[in-house]
Amino acid sequence: MTKITPVILSGGSGTRLWPLSTDARPKQFLPLAGPETMFAATLARCGDSARFAAPIIVGAARHAVLLAAEAPKAARIILEPMARNTAPAIALSALAAGGDQDSGALLLVMPSDHVIADLDAFLIAVDVAVPAAAAGWLVTFGITPTGPETGFGYIAMGAALPEAAGVRRAARFIEKPAQDRAEAMLAAGDHVWNAGIFLLRADALLAELGAHAPAMLAACEAAMAGALHDGALVRPDAAAFAACPSDSIDYAVMERAARVAVVPVACGWSDVGSWDALADMGPHDGAGNRLTGDVIALDARDNLVLADGMTVTLSGVEGLIVVASEGKVLIVPRGRSQDVKRIVEAMKGRG
Repeated sequence: MTKITPVILSGGSGTRLWPLSTDARPKQFLPLAGPETMFAATLARCGDSARFAAPIIVGAARHAVLLAAEAPKAARIILEPMARNTAPAIALSALAAGGDQDSGALLLVMPSDHVIADLDAFLIAVDVAVPAAAAGWLVTFGITPTGPETGFGYIAMGAALPEAAGVRRAARFIEKPAQDRAEAMLAAGDHVWNAGIFLLRADALLAELGAHAPAMLAACEAAMAGALHDGALVRPDAAAFAACPSDSIDYAVMERAARVAVVPVACGWSDVGSWDALADMGPHDGAGNRLTGDVIALDARDNLVLADGMTVTLSGVEGLIVVASEGKVLIVPRGRSQDVKRIVEAMKGRG
């Protein structure tokens, strides 16, 4: 059996979880959902050496020390000189894996900052996707919706693939919808959340990039041709990569390619994209609070409180998000944590 090469995308800045997540140490390098960092948890997800080859990790050059500290010795770490979104990052990994048709390298592309609570269900879905991906389909994993979420993109599922049981055509990709449309898609039962997780053959991806984003592919090829190699670290040529267009894999390839498929899966997935998402995950105390760090909560209910390096006390309040880290404090009502992005932008505007 050909081993699958995990591709771990670790270039995100994680500003929606300010003030704990910062540009210097974004959320993937924090132990938000358990005792280990989210990056380490993602690596552990593909730690079965009988199933997976050594991973390829793509991250920001400024995070080289953080990446190398937790990466397995056999990993290759591609250090992007600047951010260019997910399509170039995946292109670099496909080139590193070997995109020639004879290699047939299967890449399992995963963000480094997601939670998958049911690993067995996820790995079963990967097995389901292998025949289609090996045949050249670009396979994405669609999360079975648990509610009419408006913060996720959706994938409309089409007809089943006769050659791959459990796999369906991806009929179309849908941007984050309004509430009424999200409710209609949930009721229809043929839409899934777009998790940004893919199984695909390296050569198939590069062929689609050549067809739909040739300038991007050319820039990535030039960047890798001029890359500096220092042990496990790969540093693409900065000048060549700077010329690369910035685009997501959905826009650059998935919405344009003809052979895109989807495997629906319920695996306890969360992108931990907001403090509200983390608050919902638990664990909670008897009053529904999720408390981390040096926290005293008296007559307080349904709060998320995270104290990093300081003491936080609450009394007689409910439904709050309180995060204190490095002299900065965030307080918002639960349900309003998407305001964090606006808060960060306002702070930048102050200079």
